Amino acid sequence: MVIILIFIFLLLIGLPVVFVLGISGAASVIQADLPLVLIPQRMFVGLNSFLLISVPLFILAGNLMNACGITPRIVNFSNMLVGRIRGGLSYVTLVAMDFSSGITGAGSADTSAIGSVMIPAMSKEGYKPEYAAALTAAGATVGPIIPPSIAFVIYGAMTEVSIAELFLAGFIPGFMFTVALMGVARYHAIKQNHPVRIIEITWKGFFKATFNALPAITMPLLVLGGILTGIFTPTEAAAAGVFYSLVIGLLVYRELKFKQLWPILKETGIMSGGIMLIVANASLFSWIIAAEGIPQKVADGIRFLTQNPYMVLFWINLFLLFLGCIMETLAAIIITVPVLLPLVKSLGIDPLHFGVVMVVNLSIGLATPPVGVNLFVASAIGKISLEKISKNVWLFLIALLIPLALITYIPQLSLWLPGFFLK
Repeated sequence: MVIILIFIFLLLIGLPVVFVLGISGAASVIQADLPLVLIPQRMFVGLNSFLLISVPLFILAGNLMNACGITPRIVNFSNMLVGRIRGGLSYVTLVAMDFSSGITGAGSADTSAIGSVMIPAMSKEGYKPEYAAALTAAGATVGPIIPPSIAFVIYGAMTEVSIAELFLAGFIPGFMFTVALMGVARYHAIKQNHPVRIIEITWKGFFKATFNALPAITMPLLVLGGILTGIFTPTEAAAAGVFYSLVIGLLVYRELKFKQLWPILKETGIMSGGIMLIVANASLFSWIIAAEGIPQKVADGIRFLTQNPYMVLFWINLFLLFLGCIMETLAAIIITVPVLLPLVKSLGIDPLHFGVVMVVNLSIGLATPPVGVNLFVASAIGKISLEKISKNVWLFLIALLIPLALITYIPQLSLWLPGFFLK
């Protein structure tokens, strides 16, 4: 009870989650009169994984590709595909998010990269700025789902589920998210009479746009293909992605300059340091939870209420959706996996399927008030208050509950691609 009360109190006063986790864990160690050396030891154990080296490498690859000028090329290619439909810029934003997600692996990075181009463009063509920002924030929820995904890397490192299987399992759910959001965009296009873009599409223009975007959208295929064929481990694939990004930026697009490398490395170091600090503190906190026997108590409590796997998944979904509203995705994964995984395994639920369900739930939280990070990024880009964006994002979030339900109760939507390619 002490650790839970401290955790809740620190969250309520607005302390960053990374410090909430560290202070709560340290307080529990002190309260239990355990050796203080356990605090750095458990933090180190949480980081002592070769697989986690891929996280800063994937971040670096994404930052390098963004500096190569890929965003306008992806947007132009998406414009050729769906730009002429009424409300076409909404569809362009969502399609561009899919391609960008395959490069960055993080929702906030996609919101920043695509939003910086599309939010001003949509506002200029008559879309409400708050709608454009809400669409961008919701569209970037595919970031942690479509591979390469940092969230899947963290889950795989904790559970020893194959990273290749997790990456493959994310494709169909990610595209389901996009289709659901396109349905809402269509509704708004008719209701708000969004404009039809008059653009000339020729075969020459289409092939030129495809050729320009191809080096960028090929990177996810390189990473995933290398893992599936056994040429790379996930960490080596991330390093190959960095090398590929350098070649594309310096020799193909020629927009990446050597003087940009230090700022990119600095930004990557800051982002990676933040993530690793979350991983370390969450590892300490989750160890305390496991040592107190909370996972077993939670499992026993849920089994007492119901042993129906469908109902268990329903309650887990509600819990994860709530957690996503108040906590950063990676921290939520590290804390909840030790609690929930033994329960779902005992009910015969595939850990691979559960990993997808968990990441999909927490990805929705990226665009959910009050702490959805995508909302804050879109708010800063569009110079719009968080309240206005929040009022416009709810319909998109409700639409995302439909693919969430399908993914939860139809496991083959997640398991079919891994089964097809790897078994």
